[in-house]
Amino acid sequence: MVKSKLIGYVGTYTKGNSEGIYTFTLDTETGKITDVRLAAKLDNPTYLTISKNNQFLYSVVKEGDAGGIAAFEINAQNGTLKDLSSQVSKGAPPCHVSVDSKNSVIFSSNYHKGTVESFLVNHDIGLVQPPSSVIEHTGSGPDERQEKPHTHYAGPTPDEKYVAVVDLGIDKIFTYLVNEGVLTEKSSLSVKPGSGPRHLVFHPNGKFAYVMTEFSSEVIVLNYHAVDGSFTQLQSISTLPEDFNDNNQGSAIHISSDGRFIYAGNRGHDSIAVFSVNQDSGKVSFVEHTSTEGNWPRDFVLDPTEKFLIASNQNSSNLVLFSRDGTTGKLTLLQSDVIVPDPVCVKFLHV
Repeated sequence: MVKSKLIGYVGTYTKGNSEGIYTFTLDTETGKITDVRLAAKLDNPTYLTISKNNQFLYSVVKEGDAGGIAAFEINAQNGTLKDLSSQVSKGAPPCHVSVDSKNSVIFSSNYHKGTVESFLVNHDIGLVQPPSSVIEHTGSGPDERQEKPHTHYAGPTPDEKYVAVVDLGIDKIFTYLVNEGVLTEKSSLSVKPGSGPRHLVFHPNGKFAYVMTEFSSEVIVLNYHAVDGSFTQLQSISTLPEDFNDNNQGSAIHISSDGRFIYAGNRGHDSIAVFSVNQDSGKVSFVEHTSTEGNWPRDFVLDPTEKFLIASNQNSSNLVLFSRDGTTGKLTLLQSDVIVPDPVCVKFLHV
């Protein structure tokens, strides 16, 4: 049975009032977010990931003129974080971090460097080792913001044999074989030039994947071929209304655990687009747009019960809580006045 009070974490930019990683409590009985407080003080912990056993939290971190990955031990009773270890290198910090289910390999993506890195981690004590692989992409794209590679996402495939890597700067999705933390390129797929692919999620059946594009504001539907780790494209669909012509940048993409609904964030239109998923073909159909009640929704998350969704508005510094209809996928606003400075990503402890 899932506890009624769930602990979440918020990664932030610390260029304004934020001091680092914040924690909060979601009360699933009252439908309220409470107890927002600082959990760890560090610079620019913009993206977070939590080990499957809830023992460790890994964060992007900036340390002076260097950047990398920081590891924390989680106190699952009160949400506090204990600093354990970090691995940093000269230059800008990564923008994304993920960890495999065994808590043995961490993957990071660096937008500024155009690299993907892998780190072995001692799964018992959370000690992060120096990088096992540092792979630098090459190339460019047609958009002026695609002057070089901008790696934006790296996450394990469903069988964790590979890691899927999305590069916004060169409009490509790579698959790397993972062997004891060492990455070897296996395949790549080029998508529409200038679309700017940003983040990816897999369908729970392991047959399909969904990519959110930043520049073209589309969801790209892919077939995933587990035998060789390759992708083929099935569909692309806009996340915006036809009559919306202002600036928009696609942000995050997430899928419900039953694989029935895709959620995609729009920064500019300031909305979450909801899509239903055909379980046979993997293709999606538009359901609705829901306002995020704020400015520049950088990310969002489904809570462990999936009865709620929390969006993080970076420029208006607020979290927004919605209830979620598991049958229709639709969202209903519950709370929009939860202040967290410059929020980027939101994660929950697993249940």
